[in-house]
Amino acid sequence: MSHNTLANTPKTVVITGAYGGMGIDMAKAFIARGDNVVINGRNEAKLQQAKQKLDDGNTNPSVGQVITVAGDISDANTGKKIVEMALEHFGSVDVLVNNAGQFYPKAFIDSTTEDLEHFFNVNLKGTYLTTQAAVRQMIKQGSGSVINIGTVLVDSGYSVFKASAALTSKGGIHALTIALASELAEHQIRVNTIAPGVIRTPLQGDAVDSHAGIHLLNRVGEVEDTTRATLYLADANFQTGTVVNVDGGYVAGRS
Repeated sequence: MSHNTLANTPKTVVITGAYGGMGIDMAKAFIARGDNVVINGRNEAKLQQAKQKLDDGNTNPSVGQVITVAGDISDANTGKKIVEMALEHFGSVDVLVNNAGQFYPKAFIDSTTEDLEHFFNVNLKGTYLTTQAAVRQMIKQGSGSVINIGTVLVDSGYSVFKASAALTSKGGIHALTIALASELAEHQIRVNTIAPGVIRTPLQGDAVDSHAGIHLLNRVGEVEDTTRATLYLADANFQTGTVVNVDGGYVAGRS
């Protein structure tokens, strides 16, 4: 199936945390099918490098434009600025992908207030506030799609990966997904979450393949795997309030 099959008209897609890894691959795919993309991150220089890669890889520059909006999503003003820029350049906000996040292991008894605040701000508060800004516009438009990034570890633990502080914030994202799917359905705004297993990204480091065996498919995920799920959820008009595992069978294998 081509990327264009379900996308009849160009959309405006906002992707947070789009320097590299999953975020930039998602942006590339949306651009390839003719959508306009707003990419966000805290570091302006890295954002511009990402934009250059996306521009260089765009085989049809007449469609699929990309703009950047730098800023910390835990600041409500960043979400407002993202929406303002999307409207100024493209006239709508149709899809929001809350990809920005942090995740690192730390034993429960060693976790600090600073760890909790860090994960809360980047993962949960940032997702909440950016979604709030985007949804205000989506309500005016009469529809929209919000795609959050959670993790399969919220519902299925991995004993050697101790990350209670990070998982507390990701669990909040799963809960927010269900709450908003219910609250926003009357506006035809769909809210879903992708829950990855271990995905090969810069965040995972060089030893990522050591985790292959926890998945039934005996490999780690690639960014293309999460991108396919994102494209699907952007267009799946009868799907809301779901957590879609992209985990190579990790959850099924443990149950």
